[in-house]
Amino acid sequence: MPQLDTSTWPLTITLMILALFCIYQSKMINQTMISIPPQDKKPTKPTTQLPWETKWTKIYLPHSSPLMS
Repeated sequence: MPQLDTSTWPLTITLMILALFCIYQSKMINQTMISIPPQDKKPTKPTTQLPWETKWTKIYLPHSSPLMS
């Protein structure tokens, strides 16, 4: 039984990858990509006044922590 000659396999694999890359590129060149237009201004945060935003609230220490004074 003759030995299988594998000396051309790297060349065959390289050419196959190159051919697949060229086919992929030729297919993708006709595709239109979605482009998002740049926004001119920054988005503004809604300014709603909540009741606790205008009030001063006293912050108490937790019951388990010692008083630092």
